[in-house]
Order: sequence, then structure tokens, then C-alpha cells
Amino acid sequence: MIRRVFDVIVAVVALAIVSVPLLVLAAIVKIASPGPVLFRQARVGRCGVPFALYKIRTMRCSAPGALVTAAGDDRIYPVGRWLRRWKLDELPQFWNVLRGDMSIVGPRPEVERFVRQYRVAEQPILDSRPGLASVSALVYANEPELLRRASDPESTYINELMPKKVAIDLAYEQTRTLWSDVRLLGQIALFVAGAHSTSVVGTYAIAPDPRVNPGS
Repeated sequence: MIRRVFDVIVAVVALAIVSVPLLVLAAIVKIASPGPVLFRQARVGRCGVPFALYKIRTMRCSAPGALVTAAGDDRIYPVGRWLRRWKLDELPQFWNVLRGDMSIVGPRPEVERFVRQYRVAEQPILDSRPGLASVSALVYANEPELLRRASDPESTYINELMPKKVAIDLAYEQTRTLWSDVRLLGQIALFVAGAHSTSVVGTYAIAPDPRVNPGS
């Protein structure tokens, strides 16, 4: 209950602060790339219940492709790259938080196709409400670059990166407190601002999943 109250307060304050900037960003997106401002995608939430996740659209509308995004993906238009760099495309998810679909902190929600690949030991991650910010997103902030080097980015994500990310988030959930959430948010803010400290990432790094073969 305390965590939910925290989520609602943060979401309300954040939406009040970013409402005008969002209108400016919407105008920029409309000028920069034909199509809708918002990107809507079905994701799997707590207890496996699907919900519609919202982002500011950063890809060209007529650009089908993989469900994962590698660095240098040519589907992303120039302004979209800037939005992604500063995580501004994620701002509409404060609405998801206010609705109760998501929490401020929690495992990032996946699409159903990826969730179906969860192993039995990974299923408990669905007991947690998905979040706008997560430990695994901080540890694997270089995910787009890792995927860029992969011959098959989607397969690499499902078989290598996703199991490691789930393991990290599960480990965090076991000792999670409201204070640890606040601390994580501060560290993510520093990281996005350019303080890419290895000590920040190393705080949450865990041993690699022995079931994952990095060379596969």
C-alpha cells in the first residue's frame, strides 16, 4: 500500500511537471516524422495480465522489424534517437503508473512473445508489478550496443540477455524496500545525465546465469 501511494504521488507530480514539455515534444514529433505521436504496445503486466504501454513514438511508422532495438537501428528517425538518449520517450508511462498498470520501480514489462519463453524459475517475476525503472535496465544500459553486435538480435535477447535481466530483477525484489527504490531512481537519473559510473552499475551486478552461454 505504501509503495502504491508512492507511485501515485510521483506519477501525479511528474505528469503535472511534464504536461507542457510533452505538448512541445508532441509538436516536434509530428514535424519530424509522419504518424501518431504516441506508440502503443501490448505488454504483460502483474500476474500475466496484459495492458497497453505508452511511449512517444521514436520509429518510422512504415518500418517493420524485430521486437528489440539495437544501436544504430535505421527504423529510428533522428529526433527519435535524441528522445531515446534522454529517455524522454518513456514519459507517457507515468500515465500507466497512475492507472496501476505499472509501478515507478519494477521489472520492465515484456511483450507476450518473450514472456512465453520464461523458464519455471523465472515465472515469479510476474508476481511483481512492472516498472518504469528497473535494476536490470541500469545494469544493461548498453543493451542496444550488445544487440548491435549480435548476428540475430532477437534470439540473443531471448536466450542471453533476458534471462540475465530477469535474474537481476528477481534478486532485487527479494530485498527491495521503498528506500532502495528511491536510491535506484537517483542512480538512474545520474546515469542518464551522464554520470556513467561503473560503481553505480556494479552495485546491482550479479554473477552471470550459468545456464546462459555468452558465446551462443
